[in-house]
Amino acid sequence: MGKNRQPIDLTTIDRLHTSGAGYDILRYVCLPDLLGKEASPILYIMGKNLARNLKAGTIEEVINCFSKFGWGDLHLVKEKRREMIWELTGDQIKHRHETNLDSIEYRLEAGFLAESIQQIKGTACEGIEEIKQKTNTVQFSVVYTK
Repeated sequence: MGKNRQPIDLTTIDRLHTSGAGYDILRYVCLPDLLGKEASPILYIMGKNLARNLKAGTIEEVINCFSKFGWGDLHLVKEKRREMIWELTGDQIKHRHETNLDSIEYRLEAGFLAESIQQIKGTACEGIEEIKQKTNTVQFSVVYTK
């Protein structure tokens, strides 16, 4: 978190509204162009930093953030001893996959989810995403690293 920056209150997210197209253009065209070959790790770190700023305290708040951000509908599929499996679904995922954009990825979301779970569980986590083209979903594995 930058100096003098206050954490973002979750109610602030409720007051913001945007259409998905503007966000998607920034996210999948402008940011990769600006960040170049380092886009993937930078977006992952940005997601982790965003989660640190928001401090979602429950699984329900994390799921709500995904919805409010326009990222899709997040569902917990399975929880194992050292891993949580999540699925991201929704029309926005399907529509992104139907575009001709070649930079569709979900590293920002993976970083956000990993850091959020790390804060909730109190154990170090890393997130891995896998795009499932056939089902127009994204699967996230949040692995407890300690």
